[in-house]
Amino acid sequence: MSFSVSEAIAATSTMPQSSPYSLVVMLVIFGIIFYFMIFRPQQKRANTHKKLINSISKGDEVLTTGGLVGRVVKITDIDYISIAINNTNEVIIKRDFVVAILPKGTIKAL
Repeated sequence: MSFSVSEAIAATSTMPQSSPYSLVVMLVIFGIIFYFMIFRPQQKRANTHKKLINSISKGDEVLTTGGLVGRVVKITDIDYISIAINNTNEVIIKRDFVVAILPKGTIKAL
């Protein structure tokens, strides 16, 4: 009778064999969850931001990512816009940095 430790461990640990397809099924399920929780919402946000960017026109009141609120004075062909902060100051920013188009009269209300 042999009393080695490795034989005792081998005798007590009998793990059931799982199907090789279970790993593939789990990976597919995680991929689907990952798509619906991360990729799809990000694509929706990108599409709505792209629509917002394309709808900017001269005279709109906008809010930028830096917190500037102003009226669009000029739109260039190379994706830059000029924003009038007040009667004397204008700022040129990239069109992508516009976060929201505000309702008319917002600047006067501030």
